[in-house]
Amino acid sequence: VYKLYPNNPYETVINSRPPISFYNDNNPDWLNIMIFYHVIAHIDFFQNNIFFKHTWNDDFVGKALADKRLIQNLRDEHGRWVDYILEFSRAIDNLTGYFKSIAKFRDTQDNTPTQIIDYYFKIFLQEIVKVPEHVIYNEIQRYNALIEKDPNIAESLFLAEVRRKHPEFQTKFTNYSPKEQKKYDVLEYLLENSQFLNKENNKWMKTILNIVRETSLYFAPQIRTKTVNEGWASYWHEKLFIQDKRIQGHESAFAKINAGVTSISRIGLNPYAIGLRLFKHIEDYSNKGKFTYDFQKIFNSEQRKIYNTNNNAGQESIFQVREQFCDNTFFTTFVNQDFTDRYNLFTVGERLNQQQGVKEYYIKSKKAEDYKKMLLNSLYHPPYITVNTEKTSERNLYLQHHFEGKQLYKEFIPDTLMGIEFLWGNQVQIETTEIVKKKIQRPNQPLKFEHKKVIYTSNNKEVKKYYIP
Repeated sequence: VYKLYPNNPYETVINSRPPISFYNDNNPDWLNIMIFYHVIAHIDFFQNNIFFKHTWNDDFVGKALADKRLIQNLRDEHGRWVDYILEFSRAIDNLTGYFKSIAKFRDTQDNTPTQIIDYYFKIFLQEIVKVPEHVIYNEIQRYNALIEKDPNIAESLFLAEVRRKHPEFQTKFTNYSPKEQKKYDVLEYLLENSQFLNKENNKWMKTILNIVRETSLYFAPQIRTKTVNEGWASYWHEKLFIQDKRIQGHESAFAKINAGVTSISRIGLNPYAIGLRLFKHIEDYSNKGKFTYDFQKIFNSEQRKIYNTNNNAGQESIFQVREQFCDNTFFTTFVNQDFTDRYNLFTVGERLNQQQGVKEYYIKSKKAEDYKKMLLNSLYHPPYITVNTEKTSERNLYLQHHFEGKQLYKEFIPDTLMGIEFLWGNQVQIETTEIVKKKIQRPNQPLKFEHKKVIYTSNNKEVKKYYIP
């Protein structure tokens, strides 16, 4: 990217403790200042948005380094089989129970020892590592000293050192939680119940599955908050840099780059543009008191435009949005007709011009509901697949795909099932729904489709499917 576009305002921010960011070293100083404001807003979002709360007390860099070393050690011992297990695990790393997992995390304002700290002192040190008592006392003193210095980051710093000394700690803790308190996802169920993985010679594979699962959960909020996150960062880099004296002499260059980053795409979606404008819309709405029932009762467009109670609560409102919203709730709550009218937003249709033999794009709808639906349809939404424990046995793992209007990508099913079959050690089945053409079609009528239940079975690396009557 840098070689092709030497003045690209590209940046990378890692949600670690402390945060790490990378800029293009060929950027002029004024551009790096603008990018710095963008990065600061990203960091603020990472550390305050509730969808990242399971990352607030974790040192991702330390954990990733420990995982890297552990995988390298396993690769030295087991060779290419490590990469096979990595690929099989990665094929289903979007089937982790993200929303169920974040529900169990405490608020960072609660400074009492969390479950992982209790486990470290009461179980790991005493029953697994079996260290002398004085070592335990020294660790307690180290933890208390960090609490006194800064309780908000004490646990993160403490656990970073623990993981450096004991790379196996995270896996031990994950596998310790009582089964009755867990709500399993597919990867977790394999970790806990696969007899193949629990064989003495195969237990090393569980370490890799756990690393893939934990990493997937760590990055899960990134893709679910892309628009609100980029909108927040774009809002603040624009607001802060315009007020910065160092913009003097670079106004035109800033305007050009900022427009390139935040311009609205008429075909396709630009998360920077939509997010920025939604935050400005929310701020304006809140400043004028439009988040009220009295305003919602007004249907006259001219009266809606001039309505203003001078609440001046815009800044407070956007900070609340930054804390509590993901992309789905962001769009669902705030995309309305006033927003689409204000920025002249619309959905685009596509048709073939048969006379000229070219593809044409046209304005399909200017309704807010249609635009909102388009935004929601563009969001990341992995398939919802669970383990049917009633139909699962030692010889058969039965997976249930909860159909939500979109069928599974058929080309991926065979390879994915064979990977799961290897990890389970026996036959695997998945029940899903497919959209198929009706057999009986009337002449000169549009094609009609219906939903059909289907089961795919993977046994001895052979995948078959049959429709359920």
